[in-house]
Amino acid sequence: MATPMSADRFLDALQNEGVTVVQVGNWRTHNRNHKGPWGPMHGVMIHHTVTKGTAATVRLCRDGYAELPGPLCHGVIAKDGTVHLVGYGRANHAGLGDDDVLRAVIAEKGLPSDNEANTDGNRHFYGFECENLGDGKDPWPDVQLEAIEKAAAAVCRYHGWEAPSVIGHLEWQPGKVDPRGFSMSSMRARIHDRLK
Repeated sequence: MATPMSADRFLDALQNEGVTVVQVGNWRTHNRNHKGPWGPMHGVMIHHTVTKGTAATVRLCRDGYAELPGPLCHGVIAKDGTVHLVGYGRANHAGLGDDDVLRAVIAEKGLPSDNEANTDGNRHFYGFECENLGDGKDPWPDVQLEAIEKAAAAVCRYHGWEAPSVIGHLEWQPGKVDPRGFSMSSMRARIHDRLK
């Protein structure tokens, strides 16, 4: 269990890990905190956006859309490896997921199958949306994968978490497929090596 780091510490953690950061507008106070609590924090969730073009992707993740208001994550990881900070606090990214998965993340143990949607993930996870069409064909440039690794490791390092605290949306909520195009087990291995 962890108290959310401040926005300034979040920025510092990312930059200290070597992440290239772009701050978008009033990201520090752009959140959905009026809809429910944020924290305690238990992990990091990785998504893909099903979008093309960095500017449009950042705008969508910051503003959301009629059915799902923004922010839709804390940081957008672009194809060039830049992390665009679009919100901080509760964000509409994780939705309802499996309480057994949450317990496994907290314990940093192997993940069970996600077969329920009964737990508020927006409260407990930092979220990174990664610019990708999500069709399994759109490439993941090395610089983007490295940025995902660094961003997740930065959060883990701050909280004293290990790589099992990082999950994909597909491991949290039944029916989700993101991120598609690389495996979360391979990403966790990269994060593990970086944290060593």
